[in-house]
Amino acid sequence: MTPEGFSVVRVGCTSSSTMQIDAPEYDILIVGAGIAGSALAHALSTSSPLTKSRALRIALLEPGGVSTLTSLGLRSCLDHIGAISVHGYCVVYEGKTVRIPYPGQHEGRTFHHGRFVQALREKARQAEGVDVIEATVTELMECKLTERVLGVRAKRPGDEPEAFFADLVVVADGCFSNFRNQVIRCGLSARRLQTKSHFFGAVLEDARLPIEKHGTVALVPGSGPVLMYQIEERDTRILMDIKSPLPSDLQSHIRHKIIPALPSSLHVPIQKALEKDRGNRSKEGVILLGDAWNMRHPLTGAGMTVALYDVLLLSRLLHSCPDLSDPAYLSSLLERWHWSRKPLSSTINILSVALYDLFGADDENLAVLREGCFKYFELGGECINGPVSLLSGIIPSPILLARHFFAVALYAIWVLFTHPRVPTSIGPGFDDGHDNKPIAARRPGFDEYPALALRSVTVFWTACVVFGPLVWSEIRWW
Repeated sequence: MTPEGFSVVRVGCTSSSTMQIDAPEYDILIVGAGIAGSALAHALSTSSPLTKSRALRIALLEPGGVSTLTSLGLRSCLDHIGAISVHGYCVVYEGKTVRIPYPGQHEGRTFHHGRFVQALREKARQAEGVDVIEATVTELMECKLTERVLGVRAKRPGDEPEAFFADLVVVADGCFSNFRNQVIRCGLSARRLQTKSHFFGAVLEDARLPIEKHGTVALVPGSGPVLMYQIEERDTRILMDIKSPLPSDLQSHIRHKIIPALPSSLHVPIQKALEKDRGNRSKEGVILLGDAWNMRHPLTGAGMTVALYDVLLLSRLLHSCPDLSDPAYLSSLLERWHWSRKPLSSTINILSVALYDLFGADDENLAVLREGCFKYFELGGECINGPVSLLSGIIPSPILLARHFFAVALYAIWVLFTHPRVPTSIGPGFDDGHDNKPIAARRPGFDEYPALALRSVTVFWTACVVFGPLVWSEIRWW
């Protein structure tokens, strides 16, 4: 989001002869009044609303996020916004479905993003010690000698830009942050962004999902996954992953490549929706938070869960900070925050990209892993409870994630040897004696084991190539 609003937390202002005497000064300035910014403002408080969110955005809050929201004292923000309970997931693959319920009595929520943000902003506005200011932040102000961020320059509607000073500035202005590059210094921390795909979203009317009140993930051969979940009594949100480069005729691609692979009960609502819709080293004195700091693939719908947990940890650390203007202490505090957030953020970050690579398989080895993943879910028991606990943020454990990921890889190899399949799919060079005409699936024979053994090595290596770099990107500290 653009930094069209920001919050300020005033716990005890101090004066400084080096600053403009008439400029307001705060302990903490929070740039951005979205999920992370509003929640942090409320969490840091000692005990006129902004403009409503413009975009038609629908949000899924995993059970771990609901639990964190409760810990922040913001559970009431889910009331009276039309939130729908979510009890788990349903995965659809080649006409078959498998139910993946959340463990125990855990529930997630889906809702309109704008309504939730407004509820959070209202909570922040009511919190003691918080000033909510509707303005556009245009600049981070720095000390010319030390380059430490001293505050922000912001412009209220119809007024001239004015300065706001603080001991600490928190930038939480979303995934399209205007200040990310300014905060993160260039060098080894700079990473090249790569767009692998795009999500095309629509709202379906009177659509019937395979399992009620379950998020539905459909694995589409030759395309990315499709995510669906109910948002109101008659409305269902659908997000279709379209790989780059985008097709020239997007609607035709959806009609002919994606819709046929989805449950038949969804075909008519999607057609109607298409007809309706034509159209790390950082600077001192500033912190990045929320999507401005850390993003992951939206397939898991866990962005808010990570952001709220970051807010919970950071607010606890900031409450214990005796002097926000002390660079050495603040640096130590941020390092503790960085590593304390890793169990949850790393688990969900790695899982979101790994699942996308498997569900959007674009080569033969990934396709083997995708089939193995689906059949792994079909086993039930801990093969479902473990992965969904990781996905929902209930159990933040990268070690458990690694165990299940490679269990899927090994089970995919087992499926390769033991489950019926069309022989021509074994690999290049195989001759079935039928001029590659479709034949009935059968179990592999012993004479096919050498080729399958070679394929198994490449499948397991592919799993390592997917998982290894993701783990490395999370444990590196520069």
